[in-house]
Amino acid sequence: MPRAGRLGWGVGAGIAVLGATSLIFGGLAPEASAEDIRSHQWYLETMQAPQMWKVSKGQGVTVAVVDTGVRDSLPELRGKVLPGKDFTEAPTGAHRDTSGHGTNMAALVAGSGEGGGIQGLAPEASILPIKIPVDKGVGFGDSNISRAIRYAVDGGAKVINISVASAGTPSSFPATQRAVDYALRKGVLIFAGVGNDGEKGNPIEFPAALPGVVGVASVDRSVQVSKFSNHGDQVALAAPGQDIPEYCTKTQGNCIAWGTSQATALASASAALIWAKHPKWTNYQVLRVMMQTAGRPDWGDVPSDYVGYGAVRPRLALLEGKGDPGPADVNPLLAREGANHPAPSASASTGESAQPTSSPQPKSPAPAPSHAAAKDDSDGDGKAVWIGVGVAAVVSIGAVGLMLARRRRH
Repeated sequence: MPRAGRLGWGVGAGIAVLGATSLIFGGLAPEASAEDIRSHQWYLETMQAPQMWKVSKGQGVTVAVVDTGVRDSLPELRGKVLPGKDFTEAPTGAHRDTSGHGTNMAALVAGSGEGGGIQGLAPEASILPIKIPVDKGVGFGDSNISRAIRYAVDGGAKVINISVASAGTPSSFPATQRAVDYALRKGVLIFAGVGNDGEKGNPIEFPAALPGVVGVASVDRSVQVSKFSNHGDQVALAAPGQDIPEYCTKTQGNCIAWGTSQATALASASAALIWAKHPKWTNYQVLRVMMQTAGRPDWGDVPSDYVGYGAVRPRLALLEGKGDPGPADVNPLLAREGANHPAPSASASTGESAQPTSSPQPKSPAPAPSHAAAKDDSDGDGKAVWIGVGVAAVVSIGAVGLMLARRRRH
């Protein structure tokens, strides 16, 4: 099977994947000024974030970050982080984050850019931090992740971001599957990184591979699927995940990271932008529009094993009115295969070791081989769309596109 076809979509590419055995933290880049950080966030311009912010900033939408905790004292996150919950064995509070991974995911979603910090894609969204054990050699477990999902739903989250993964099988996560079904019935969307082991056995990782969860893969800014990104039927969408600036806990500065973690955060933020603009839409309607407006490959099957239905392009929904929300009670991911899916309500054994799905390091991994995208003028019909954007990036400057793959079949 071909690796993937390129696609342009008005969004930067590159996402790293979740690992199954340990936290992934590498080298750190030097501290940068606020201006430097913003210029390094190449995907904001590529996705036309400044234009989208005139229409929506994610206001009124709560995004739960199920991760290592979220530091609410970071300048860019002040006033944005709700109390949350710590589900670790020795709880110290959801606002304590020793690794920095959860804090970075929250900043990518809703950071204000204050104090030289990260500018989030949905800067007026609220963050609900939910801390679970994801340290090296410690599996987050079926009960922990299921409790986290239920807490997020009951706490008012519309979007749940899970940038951690654990190896296993569907039978390893029965409680989590029930929690996912509960979230869908309550009108919530769950985005999870598919993993960063695409070149290391490409294991199936959870919860991204569970029916009802939107599995997110990584693409880079040179319009290629990230080499490290896991692939398979569990992939539903893709988003930028390479050369992403982050706060570095060890140096108290900033560094460059890669991973499906970052891609997942940007996909979650994209959903928040659309939902804030259309607050009466159900979770299935928001997801359907995201799928319809995603940048698709110029050839091959859709969904693809590498980028699912394509790379997220919220600008098409927000700025051009593209996408038909369709039925309020039909899950667009599951209905295709005729699977049972919980309808949203009127109100709206343990896996192995878990880890965040990103890896800060000075240099991003090489992208996977791919075919060039067609440079046509399509804008909202799902075909390849190229938008030439000069972006001052950490490593290079160039036009940005995205690559696609497929989506899970249940």
